[in-house]
Amino acid sequence: MEASGEGTARPITFVGEPVLHRPCAEVTRFDAELAALVADMFASMYAAEGVGLAANQIGVGLRVFVYDCPDETEEYRKGVVVNPTLVLPAPGERNLADYEEGCLSVPGQRASLARPDLAVVHGFDVTGAPITVEGTGVLARCLQHETDHLEGRLYIDRLPAERRAQVLAAYQGERDGQAVTG
Repeated sequence: MEASGEGTARPITFVGEPVLHRPCAEVTRFDAELAALVADMFASMYAAEGVGLAANQIGVGLRVFVYDCPDETEEYRKGVVVNPTLVLPAPGERNLADYEEGCLSVPGQRASLARPDLAVVHGFDVTGAPITVEGTGVLARCLQHETDHLEGRLYIDRLPAERRAQVLAAYQGERDGQAVTG
């Protein structure tokens, strides 16, 4: 794959590949290898024109994700979270935002999904220093979406069964069509 900045873009892992459907392992070493992985994750996210990317989306089963997306004020926020713990408002205190969500691992498909409009993630940066990221708007959705990936869950797993089946059928149809014509 082509190099982008300091990292190298890697192929995106698609729905159905086992690494996407199982919980990722905790990161235990904050070293040059982790820094290189994070650089590759940013390069891969930008190459795929995404706003967030979990390590398992490039085939690496570790609890780390990167993001570069706007909050509710349209200010872009960029970062990395290692070993994240997601905190959401209590059910009686949360406001749900319904939004068309997509995923680089289910390309070409989107579905309406309600998620809390505020999310907080506690974790570590690439050096192992503790961090907290509070997100609103698209950033709140991104923090939840990427943390889900690290638990082995895709956004389509949160959809009602019938809608999930429709999204997967459409995705498979597009893949089959590309294989036939390409």
